Amino acid sequence: MSDETVVVWDESLLAYDMGDHPLDPVRVELTFALARELGVLDRPGVRLVKPEPADDALLTRVHDPRYLDAVRAAPGDPLFAGFGLGTSDNPVFPGMHEASALIVGATVAAAEAVWRGDARRAVNVAGGLHHAMPARAAGFCVYNDPAVAIARLLDLGAERIAYVDVDVHHGDGVQQVFWNDPRVLTVSVHETPLALFPGTGFPDETGGPGAEGSAVNVALPPGTDDAGWQRAFHAIVPSVLRAFRPQVLVTQCGADAHRLDPLADLHLSVDGQRATYLALRALADELCEGRWVATGGGGYALVEAVPRAWTHLLAVATGEPIDPATLTPPAWRELAAVRRPGRDVPLRMTDDVDPSYEPWQPTGEPSAVERAIAATRKTVFPLLGLDPHDPRD
Repeated sequence: MSDETVVVWDESLLAYDMGDHPLDPVRVELTFALARELGVLDRPGVRLVKPEPADDALLTRVHDPRYLDAVRAAPGDPLFAGFGLGTSDNPVFPGMHEASALIVGATVAAAEAVWRGDARRAVNVAGGLHHAMPARAAGFCVYNDPAVAIARLLDLGAERIAYVDVDVHHGDGVQQVFWNDPRVLTVSVHETPLALFPGTGFPDETGGPGAEGSAVNVALPPGTDDAGWQRAFHAIVPSVLRAFRPQVLVTQCGADAHRLDPLADLHLSVDGQRATYLALRALADELCEGRWVATGGGGYALVEAVPRAWTHLLAVATGEPIDPATLTPPAWRELAAVRRPGRDVPLRMTDDVDPSYEPWQPTGEPSAVERAIAATRKTVFPLLGLDPHDPRD
């Protein structure tokens, strides 16, 4: 296996542009500008790969052919309606099929590079469109690139794939696609569906017949901070991954759990997000011989949070983590101020938060976070042969 890291990138990925919309491609543009200025993309062993669009044979591993036809037709029909398209969440835009297929192709290229041993890790920060359903757009997502990439890995011979989603929203599309497939473990850590789109991701969603325990959902209360989020993550995610023994780890690293994100109500910092990426890399190293495919996802604090979070992700995937005290380069600050005037441009790669946490213990008066942890452990741990009350599991 090569020790290289593949970063799938080309400016054409910015064509996934819904116009005046929260999912603004400037967040990806500013991420790559920041990573370049900090030298992350020039590190030894980093290989930039230009993506090719996914063809219909690949897209229909997950998506209905009639849906592909609709995505192609919608931009040319001003009265088009249906398939979740043409809504405020999922507006139709020119070149929608081509832009969406390119993002899928980028994530599939990352997965193929890792599975074939051409790279130990691979990243597509423009990907992570986890809400798209087989025949419906949803949650700003047209095609579900993580799901197609996982399907491709299965076709290439993978027998156990773990998907971990740390976006603030439940990874509902990926969960639904593999609901009945015991070869894929889907794990989602998100804000409770009682308070946030898409309204799914409760602890009792554990997989379909024959795949019980293959879906794991951690639904956290609004206001959860770094310490609570990290405690929940570490109380559940390492245990279920170790029980499942994946051959490859696929992650969706949405940055919208950040405290400044305008669309959600968790209170994480970029320091906590950096700690999560380090934990995911460690799990891939421990369980998958390092095989890690990382995607971006949500994130709507376009200047304040997303570029720093995903630059930390790129740094963790490509080698040495960035010191949180690092200053953001002046050239990047100038670009950010030009691209989004009036925004607060961060001066450093930190929010000055210590993301340390107290490990979970099944004792004492539980807080809302502890109740969320206990609910998930009680529901899904026995299905995986784990003791929900034993902190060693």
